[in-house]
Amino acid sequence: MPAYPNRQFLEFEQPIKDLYEQIDATKKLAEKNPKIDLSATVAQLEKSIVDKRKAITESLSPWQRVQLSRHPDRPYTLKYIHLMCDQFIELHGDRNVKDDKAMVGGFTEFNGQTVMMIGQQKGSNTKARQMRNFGMANPEGYRKALRLMKLAEKFDKPVVCLIDTPGAFPGLEAEERGQGEAIARNIYEMIRLKVPIVIVIIGEGASGGALGIGVGDKTLMMENTWYTVISPESCSSILWRSWDKKELAAEQLKLTANDMKGFGLVDEIVQEPLGGAHWDYEAAAEMLKKQIIKALDEVKDIDPAKRVENRIEKYSKMGFWEEA
Repeated sequence: MPAYPNRQFLEFEQPIKDLYEQIDATKKLAEKNPKIDLSATVAQLEKSIVDKRKAITESLSPWQRVQLSRHPDRPYTLKYIHLMCDQFIELHGDRNVKDDKAMVGGFTEFNGQTVMMIGQQKGSNTKARQMRNFGMANPEGYRKALRLMKLAEKFDKPVVCLIDTPGAFPGLEAEERGQGEAIARNIYEMIRLKVPIVIVIIGEGASGGALGIGVGDKTLMMENTWYTVISPESCSSILWRSWDKKELAAEQLKLTANDMKGFGLVDEIVQEPLGGAHWDYEAAAEMLKKQIIKALDEVKDIDPAKRVENRIEKYSKMGFWEEA
């Protein structure tokens, strides 16, 4: 986890940054005056940081949760995999076009069993983000994911999908290669997959880009993430012809974990460390691992035919409607 002063702070995290700066100033003063014991002052400021993180966490708006889901210090798919799993063997390519770096996956040892882990990867710096296309997969990324799911089914291994994407890549070349068909095919095939599937939204869960690996027996959602058909900025630009209403859009979209749980679209909310997962990678991974283990245990013994039937029934009941 990046340590201050390399840590990046969001606007509403500024009070925490101010406290860190006070700690730095106090420590420098103590170095210049060794006879003065300022350890109690430092300890009090450190406690104030914890208290401030708690206060901020308890009063987050939907837009602030969207910002936290995009925090540059937030752990991404590969970080969670390396912290939760052993012996991750990444598999590459869709056996048709190329290897999409925005979609990663492979077999790994998870809690003593072999699991297929799949997820979108954004990249931790500018160069990596460009290579990973900012977590926006092309059709070959979704076809790679489907290939890996079918491989897991062949060897009777469960699938865990970690979702973190601003959406599928909307470029002309992606549409030419069948972006819509690739996502639709994945949704269709994931419904019919005979092995257990656990879905987790670990960051951004936007539109079809998320749904392309988002159909399963259990859907978990981390506390400071969002899951909806469109980003708040895009929603604002469509409805109000401006991005200035993005905070209102975030509120109206009902995209937070609590909203999704209330609508019955996700099964469980995974708690995060105080202030968000970016404050403690190890604790965040441990919290997530416990919930994934629990979800897998709940569905592992279901008969494959019954599992498919349950998925169809589950997704058929989603949403609200009236029949005239």
